[in-house]
Amino acid sequence: MKHPSSRFIVISTVVLIALVAIGVVPRLGQSAALQRAATPPIPTVKVMTASRAAAATDFTLPGNIQAIQDVPIYARADGYLKRRLVDIGDRVQQGQVLAEIDTPELDQQVAQGQAALAQAQASLAQAQSALEQARAALQHSEATMRLNGVTLARWQELKRRDLVAQQDVDNFQAASDGSRADVAAAQANIAALVASANAARANVTASEANLRRLTDLQSYQTLRAPFSGIVTVRNVDQGSLISSGRVPNAMPAFRVAQIDSLRVYVNVPQTFVSSITPGLSTDTVVRELPNRVFKASVVSTAEALDPASRTLLTEIRMQNQGGLLRPGMYADVKFHVTRTDPPFLLPSSAVIIRSGPPLVATVAPDSVVHLTPVQLGRDLGSSVEVTGGLGERDAFILAPADNLDEGARVNPVRV
Repeated sequence: MKHPSSRFIVISTVVLIALVAIGVVPRLGQSAALQRAATPPIPTVKVMTASRAAAATDFTLPGNIQAIQDVPIYARADGYLKRRLVDIGDRVQQGQVLAEIDTPELDQQVAQGQAALAQAQASLAQAQSALEQARAALQHSEATMRLNGVTLARWQELKRRDLVAQQDVDNFQAASDGSRADVAAAQANIAALVASANAARANVTASEANLRRLTDLQSYQTLRAPFSGIVTVRNVDQGSLISSGRVPNAMPAFRVAQIDSLRVYVNVPQTFVSSITPGLSTDTVVRELPNRVFKASVVSTAEALDPASRTLLTEIRMQNQGGLLRPGMYADVKFHVTRTDPPFLLPSSAVIIRSGPPLVATVAPDSVVHLTPVQLGRDLGSSVEVTGGLGERDAFILAPADNLDEGARVNPVRV
């Protein structure tokens, strides 16, 4: 028979253990639950591998239509407008007279130039006549000098024989010396007259050049069209005071544009620069003629990008079919290109925009996220072109969370 105290001890121990179990077990469960709540679950994300866009593509850019030639026409002579023969919108042919200018001051200058030339020519003729007379006088002096020399030699021979007086010899010596002096003076006079004739000849040349200049200016009394085209500006009326183009801030009398063929200037983004080559076909459309497509082709490029906009200035030429297009119009130009290195095409939701360059969340084979900086091309709305930063086999998250960090671990699910 067991002792009552032993039974009490056993019962007390069992009760104590039960009480401890009742208090500890819930605490252990609560602690495990708190630990599970403190460790966030690994998010599941949808990923796909980057793929390239089609090599052949079309893109449309805005452009400005300009005339193939567009020049201002200035008057070259001052005067008054005598007659105006054309107005804005008139079609003109090359060489056609546009206006006539009355230039009374220029006409007077031409008359003065003609008189100055006649006077210079008369002075030249007079100088040449004097030169001829001087040359004849020189010949006479030289003949006299030779005669006096021979005569002197004869009288000196007679004096040696004591047949004549010394005074006679001295007289002939003086005559010989005088004739030599006359020859020297005649030669000096000829040199002076040659210089005078040369100066008169130079004066004639200058007068002729001045008269030609004035005559050429007189030819500018008629304003003519430099090429066939259309008059786009007219700033003069009959009787208007006309100033030559040499005057500062002078306005052109007319402006003529050749519009049978047109040029379009387009700024092409750097993304497509490598695809722009001379001869590339394009389609040009203006909003006012939505059902008309004007075929054109690339003629040339600037061969250098604008550092501010990173675009290439490209010139396109086309025929103005039916004369429907006008210089100054806005146009949409569609290019048909085949890219040698097409960009990757990603959903717009895959691009993360924060401070700094655009990012794409790529997932490594170990399921770790890397925020990769990329270069973007065209924004196509639901998708965007990525021109740099991604590789052929890079897997990216389709819709990354805004708070996604570099190095985060994810559970990728391919779609």
